[in-house]
Amino acid sequence: MKKIFLKLGLGCLTAVAVTACNDDFLERYPLDRITNETFWNTENDLAVYNNSLYDLLRVEPNVPILQGHNNGFDSHFGSIWNQDELSDNLAPIEPRHTFFQQIRSGKYTVPANPDWFGYRGWNFVRAINVGLENYNRAKVSQAVKDKYIAEARLFRGWFYADKVAKYGDVPYVEKALNIDSEELYAARTPREEAMEKVLEDLNFASEKLPNSWGDGGAPGRVTRWVALLAKARICLFEGTFRKYHGGSNANMWLEEAAKASKEIMDKGPFRLYSTGNPKTDYNAYHRVFDLTGNPEVMYWRKYKVGVYTNHIQSYFSYTGGATKSLVEDYLCIDGLPISLSPLYKGDDKIEDVFENRDPRLRQTVLHPDDTKHYNYHLGDGLPYPRINGMAGGFTTTTGYHIIKHYNAADMIGKAFDTGESPAIIMRFAEVLLINAEANAELGTITQTDLDLTINKLRDRVGMPHLEIGKVPVDPRYTADGVSPLIQEIRRERRIELFMEGHRYQDLMRWKQGKKLTIPTMGMRWNDAAIARYPKAIVKSKVDPVSGKTYIDVYQGTDFATPVFDEKKHYLWPIPLNTLAQNPAIKQNPGWD
Repeated sequence: MKKIFLKLGLGCLTAVAVTACNDDFLERYPLDRITNETFWNTENDLAVYNNSLYDLLRVEPNVPILQGHNNGFDSHFGSIWNQDELSDNLAPIEPRHTFFQQIRSGKYTVPANPDWFGYRGWNFVRAINVGLENYNRAKVSQAVKDKYIAEARLFRGWFYADKVAKYGDVPYVEKALNIDSEELYAARTPREEAMEKVLEDLNFASEKLPNSWGDGGAPGRVTRWVALLAKARICLFEGTFRKYHGGSNANMWLEEAAKASKEIMDKGPFRLYSTGNPKTDYNAYHRVFDLTGNPEVMYWRKYKVGVYTNHIQSYFSYTGGATKSLVEDYLCIDGLPISLSPLYKGDDKIEDVFENRDPRLRQTVLHPDDTKHYNYHLGDGLPYPRINGMAGGFTTTTGYHIIKHYNAADMIGKAFDTGESPAIIMRFAEVLLINAEANAELGTITQTDLDLTINKLRDRVGMPHLEIGKVPVDPRYTADGVSPLIQEIRRERRIELFMEGHRYQDLMRWKQGKKLTIPTMGMRWNDAAIARYPKAIVKSKVDPVSGKTYIDVYQGTDFATPVFDEKKHYLWPIPLNTLAQNPAIKQNPGWD
């Protein structure tokens, strides 16, 4: 008969399948090891087993849901910060980031094996299902059991939601499979059926998880508030995806997103971090080591030397730099876009870009005068920005260095892979953005809704309120097919959540893949820039909209002319080895 032995190792449990024969009527269990038959007794047993799920969650390329920073050499691609490289926010050219560039430009093909963040991590689901088949054996109250069941079900629902977002239909399973299981050779479960199962998991988790585990807000176990935000995030994705791509019950999903986010707003202990200083409050807490007690941070990952570390700060230049597209989306201080505001100073020189703009711009992109304030690149005394080809210091592909997460203290005197920069995985600002967008998409949004959401974000940085009936109409976005109000909420989301892992999936759910075909440009490249940045290796191009010349990041490369096929690029391709192993799984449309 088959048995599963559970061994303790490095603080987690590893399931090992073993076959044994029983010729006697008496079943004898080994006395020198923990077995499946003897393990599931106490709350501690349940907690220890779920600890192993958290251990699997730290391997971001396999399970990219509670995404923080990978450690070691993997820090350069496994970080939540780097996920914006898939989108029009960043412009990487580092060879190890070719995967991001290929997806961003539509120049990728069907892989032989699962890609990073792709069709992988199924052992995580099996581990969850093993637990779900055993938690109820513990000799504790149902309420205690439910906490750990809810934890596992949150992870399962979240995992499958990620797979659905990337692949559509998924091989959904609710039990632990073995080598003989028929499900191993089954077709994928249709998207809408799978998402019903996902919502069941999310609902259970958001009802049964505790508000707190009594850990003082330490970066430990997920809470009911985390489950509610995960539910709101996933429901917003599914609702808008169905609205713009086609599908049933789009409004139901949007309503669930609105309700889950509102519950956090009304009953949760969170608020926006603010000291009353609009020039620093937006990025100040993104650049510290310890986020314990921060009222805005709902879930974060702590890194500590000797426990778990990263090397993410030293890989900062791998992002390439912020794009012209991102920088131009920041409003002017009168609340108008640069296409409409008389306060916009232009971009003849980089200092002009920051004049009269949303304070979040200067807290996201490095202003030349702020290098000393941030001790940029260890206070090397060099003038910034620095462009590829210039000697010394950090260089960038676009001229727009990222400062939002920069922490020089995590680099000074640090050896390889001893970094401790934390990862903010969930924060209250996202809750506000979800609530505003869901209500706007439902057509029920009121000024009160805006005042409780978007305008709170703007209050933190001293920006004018967004008012129904006075929404500016940015001519750059009139072709997107949505109301000016929805467009402004989308803009706010892009600005507030820059480099926090959302932009690519946002474009996919909004059916705005065409934005990825816009050539990736950087700062203005005129005679003054040529003189100011000697020896910079730059290729430039005239922007057809403004008629001005800008850095053209990918000119002369395979990614110079991005494409986006509306018939296939909203879903990723199934790897060839998966198709070979299971003929019942069919390739996504357009990838044959």
